[in-house]
Amino acid sequence: MALKFSTCDFCDAYKNDASGAFRVLPPVFRDFGGVHQFCGPVVTVKCFEDNSWVKAAVDSPGEGRVLVVDGGGSLRRALLGGNLGQAAARNGWAGVVIDGCVRDVAELAGQPVGIRALASMPLPTEKRQEGQRDVPIQVQGVWLRPGDWLYADADGMVVSASSLL
Repeated sequence: MALKFSTCDFCDAYKNDASGAFRVLPPVFRDFGGVHQFCGPVVTVKCFEDNSWVKAAVDSPGEGRVLVVDGGGSLRRALLGGNLGQAAARNGWAGVVIDGCVRDVAELAGQPVGIRALASMPLPTEKRQEGQRDVPIQVQGVWLRPGDWLYADADGMVVSASSLL
């Protein structure tokens, strides 16, 4: 089933929204996954150079949701690689958005899941079991909360407090 939405159309409709319910993520993310348009309810993870909580999330049922990871914008370690990208696809995640890096770029491109991140970095994380899940996070200056809806397409990514479809 092809998704029928446009982030540009959403921005046209909500450009004067002053409530804060509609937000636009800055255009700093690159597209790494095999799915280029995706949407779903947001699940959050907050971690820094430790992907233990990212692994736990993608190993759980995704149910069409989007995992958004506040990795602090770190460009020093990759929070998602080929194995975790494969797990996200296998477990039904619509997408993964990382304010940080990924690795195994060729493998990620072949996975049937949306993946956005700042850059690629071959160095993996340390596993310290540090982080939080299902908390409000800030990604590139934009607040996201569990249960928000994220929409991603070729033009960018937008977030809404409720479903726009």
